Amino acid sequence: MKIMNKGLILGIAAMIQGFAMATFLFPHFIPTGGAASVAVLFNYVAGIPFDRTLWVLNAGLLFAAIKWLGKGTAIWTLYCVTVTAITIRLLTPFIIEPVSNVVVDLLVGSVIFGVGIGILFRMGASSGGMDILALIISKLKGYSPGKTLFAINGTILLTTGIVVDWKIIIFALVSQFISSRIIDLINKVNLPTPQAQKQNSTTF
Repeated sequence: MKIMNKGLILGIAAMIQGFAMATFLFPHFIPTGGAASVAVLFNYVAGIPFDRTLWVLNAGLLFAAIKWLGKGTAIWTLYCVTVTAITIRLLTPFIIEPVSNVVVDLLVGSVIFGVGIGILFRMGASSGGMDILALIISKLKGYSPGKTLFAINGTILLTTGIVVDWKIIIFALVSQFISSRIIDLINKVNLPTPQAQKQNSTTF
């Protein structure tokens, strides 16, 4: 039962993430991270669907990282990546034009995206992406994970900006700033645990 509940919550969070990406961010070619930047780049250059690039990239990284992440975390992350990719796949054909102007879509999309990722982190799952690659490199080479991730995302984002549009770099940074604040907010909220609820009920 606990596994089913966790799967349901993670599935909803992954769909929220995919909804934000497909509806508000990707129509303006705004990447949400390193993996999303690769998806935007491949779609722009070769017309490869966003969801296909995201799923293949994340699946490959996960299989390579199972021994470092553990099978349980890897399976949940693969599940979340798959749900996100399917959501993007289903919604993309209906998004013929951006919902609004780029500023509004950037703000709304980043908030919704942050909610989805925040729930995933709160539940102890990962949204995949280049953080996995950064952890692997850090483990093998002893580099700082944060600096490694920054270097990877920075390189990919710079390449995407050169090929697609320089404004993408600014939009991506704004999006990451907003979504990271939402993620932190969600993870700081104190929620009552079942144990705490049980203890409170016995005091009456």
